[in-house]
Amino acid sequence: MKSTLLVALAGLSLGVGAVALADRVHDWHDLDKVHNHVTEAIHEMERARAANHYDMAGHGAKAEELLRQAERELHEAVEAARAAH
Repeated sequence: MKSTLLVALAGLSLGVGAVALADRVHDWHDLDKVHNHVTEAIHEMERARAANHYDMAGHGAKAEELLRQAERELHEAVEAARAAH
């Protein structure tokens, strides 16, 4: 379960990093795909925390909170990109 959590967080880091480093979003669909990956990571985190019956010294809750922040920001970015087109 720990490896699943690490894989989900690594994927999130790569996805968010790619968006942050991109010159310009050419299509809001790019951001929407990242948003979907973050949403999947949130669900995976929920499953991992429930299956482990512990909170990893508070780090699990903090990671989930940050994923939810990223999800909200990506949602706003998608909406802004849609409005710009």
